[in-house]
Amino acid sequence: MDNGGAADSSQVPTDASTTNQHPRQQLAEQLSHTSGSRDVGSLFSQLSKNPFFTAGLGLAALGTGLRLGQQGLRHGAALLRRRLLVDIEITRHDKSYPWFLQWMSYYQRMQLIEAAGKKSQGTIFEKILQRLTPGLHHLSIDTKAVTLPNGATQTNFSLVPGPGRHVLRYKKAFIAVSREREKGPLDQNGTPFETVKLTTLYSHRRVFEELFQEAHELSVQAQEGKTIIYTAWSTNWQPFGQPKRKRPLESVALAEGVKERIVQDIDGFLQAREWYLDRGIPYRRGYLLWGPPGTGKSSFIQALAGHLDFNIAMLHLSERGLTDDRLMHLLSNVPPRSIVLLEDADAAFGNRRSQRDADGYQGANVTYSGLLNALDGVASAEERIVFLTTNHVERLDEALVRPGRVDLTVKLGDATLFQAEQLWDRFFRQSDSDRRLRAQFVSKMQELDLVDRVSTATLQGVFLFNKTDPEGAIRSLQELVSKKPHNNEETLSNAG
Repeated sequence: MDNGGAADSSQVPTDASTTNQHPRQQLAEQLSHTSGSRDVGSLFSQLSKNPFFTAGLGLAALGTGLRLGQQGLRHGAALLRRRLLVDIEITRHDKSYPWFLQWMSYYQRMQLIEAAGKKSQGTIFEKILQRLTPGLHHLSIDTKAVTLPNGATQTNFSLVPGPGRHVLRYKKAFIAVSREREKGPLDQNGTPFETVKLTTLYSHRRVFEELFQEAHELSVQAQEGKTIIYTAWSTNWQPFGQPKRKRPLESVALAEGVKERIVQDIDGFLQAREWYLDRGIPYRRGYLLWGPPGTGKSSFIQALAGHLDFNIAMLHLSERGLTDDRLMHLLSNVPPRSIVLLEDADAAFGNRRSQRDADGYQGANVTYSGLLNALDGVASAEERIVFLTTNHVERLDEALVRPGRVDLTVKLGDATLFQAEQLWDRFFRQSDSDRRLRAQFVSKMQELDLVDRVSTATLQGVFLFNKTDPEGAIRSLQELVSKKPHNNEETLSNAG
């Protein structure tokens, strides 16, 4: 028994040492004594009883579950968004971009006016909606200079939605507006790239069509009765200044029958689109107006554009840095319903400096072949009306004025007797109702031999100086005798 007791007593410290071992050592000993005949369930039971193993497994399982739950929520939200919401994105380069910003400012302003007028009217629900609809709190300023009829310049400021998030309510639909501005490099015009994103419920998706239609109509109303002048900026056409008021065609005095002939030719061209296309003829028309300075070439084109409800895309062929490729690109991407005006066509080729001089000047690099290809080459655009003007038609190559490139050539000379009478009536019709003074004016012009010897711009200057004194205008004719040039006879020739 003593031996047994000794055996028993010797066993006790062994168990105590085992109990005092580190749990990792216990796990190692248990794994070392496990025989291959034991089943996997016993091993899993031993692992599950280890506190360190179970703690790590629990954390890993919890992390995995949270990760899967996060991804599930994200995919579920994206699916829900695709099903319930619809959005539309507008970039700064799109034509509707300024339309929308101006419309949004106008719409918010109208809402404030209506809310002030109906402050005591409407149902409780409508009042709650008005309270819940936030106004514009982050704005940008848009400054424009407007030329008044008297020639003075007035600066107008308008507020447009600034970069950030906005909310508006349009026809019972809430629309989230996000205007984002990139921080990257500026474009060729020095402005950052921007986008506007509109988001609303999928069931209200049709409000976008109505919204942009309304924005377009508002833009058209702002430009109604005006002519936009485009100029070339790098490889793009950009509006130059503010739109100009349409000039009446009657305000330009040309020789008898000339104005009517050009208008009739263009009207016939615009109505014959299908005729050109059916016969495979390029649908474009070219005109050349030439004559001394001040005979009304540019003024007539501006008045013609207003008469046709067209805009003007103006390009000087003598512009510095203008190349054949750039000219081809510009003439192939003319703004819609625009007359292309190539002024001083001879200036690009007379006395041109092709290399950079010491003063840093670099002339235009447009060649005659480049101009000819841009007008009617294989890559030239169709559905286009081009006007060329020049003071020296003799400097132009015959290949430039042939039919197909220039279909109608018109010389605008100095003021004829018919033009002088037309100008007189424009300025003094009311003060000279019996036309007695007009007869004296015509007689004085014939006496001084000024018919076909002075430009219409010169006569207009005399009338402007004496705009309230028709008799003073007659006396001022004497001062023009020393300024009259050699006789220039007005002609009209059809090259096509």
